[in-house]
Amino acid sequence: MTRRLPVDPIAEAKRQWLAHGWDAAADGMTVVTSVIRAHQLLMASIDGALKPFDLTFSRFEMLRLLAFTREGRMPMGSAIARLQVHPTSVSNTVDRLTRDGLISREPHPTDGRAALLVLSEAGRRRVDEATAALNTVFADLGLDDDDATALVRIIARFRKGAGDFGDPAPVPEPL
Repeated sequence: MTRRLPVDPIAEAKRQWLAHGWDAAADGMTVVTSVIRAHQLLMASIDGALKPFDLTFSRFEMLRLLAFTREGRMPMGSAIARLQVHPTSVSNTVDRLTRDGLISREPHPTDGRAALLVLSEAGRRRVDEATAALNTVFADLGLDDDDATALVRIIARFRKGAGDFGDPAPVPEPL
């Protein structure tokens, strides 16, 4: 844990932005630095919860993604799309999890160019234990339910506006 500061440095930065005449950018700077600092605080809690399991959040996400599937397997391309990270990052994560015996790569049954990622029993045990530890972090973020809901909605609007996702295509009425 970091030591508590006597003043909010982000509020002070906004004060300085305004004092220097950058009024039009002051709110945006405050949003960006607030989100980045919140990310740092959340990642510190997550890292602390995952450390006993020798997992990073990216390795945890891959294991959890595979554990959510019916058979504990998924094409590598599907994992890349769902995790929304660069393919090289996914490959590095997969390499580490494979070395640790938590997943394996198998040939895709119908696409010779693709690989299937398969969760091992050790991987399933590890991700289940790590999920229980992470759920203690997720259950107590220091926000009440209304604030948590409002924050998620605000961030979702921002993400949608930034092109992160769109509305699902309408489903036609049955005939």
